[in-house]
Amino acid sequence: MIFQETIRIGFSWSARAGLVLASLLCAALPGKAQTREAFRADRMDTVLYGVAYYPEYMPYDRLDQDVQLMQKAGITVVRIGEFSWGLWEPEDGKFEFAWMDRVVDKLHAAGIRIIMGTPTASIPAWLYKEHPEIVVTRLGGQYLYYGYRQNTDLSNPTYRFYCERVSRKILEHYKNNPAIIGYQIDNETSSSGWVCELLEIKVQDDRYLQ
Repeated sequence: MIFQETIRIGFSWSARAGLVLASLLCAALPGKAQTREAFRADRMDTVLYGVAYYPEYMPYDRLDQDVQLMQKAGITVVRIGEFSWGLWEPEDGKFEFAWMDRVVDKLHAAGIRIIMGTPTASIPAWLYKEHPEIVVTRLGGQYLYYGYRQNTDLSNPTYRFYCERVSRKILEHYKNNPAIIGYQIDNETSSSGWVCELLEIKVQDDRYLQ
């Protein structure tokens, strides 16, 4: 009698423990009710997922296709405009925005946000012709001719004047555009052993100390 009671009690606890373990395993394993939903590009609103986009390098009639591909990939933000000073300002003091307005409007209609890059890392040809002194000379004597990116003396006052002017013009044009969520300045600046920049800084420091 005692033996039978012990068996019943032992079986009861074993059964309960087994049920608890089975329940935990079922909760941990993905079932039909826990199947992950398919990717939905329109639901990625809390985390921005983006790319750099250079429409000026692409065929003019490809813009719609590019925007559709971005939507399909779930792209929610793009960075544009940072290497195209010659398009923003094709002549000294003449500013053009229609070429970029077209891109901005298409992206905005597709629900894609924009970070607008300032174009100061790549100077236009006319600026080099008018002010070749803004291009750097390295410590070893190497002169960086027109055609490189980031080949300018960042401390040169003439270069800084034109940088500020084009940046202000872009910001003034797009300041109320709902598609623009931010602006990017050149993020890869470096002295790179530029002797002219170092000399200019030394002159400015000497004047300050005097």
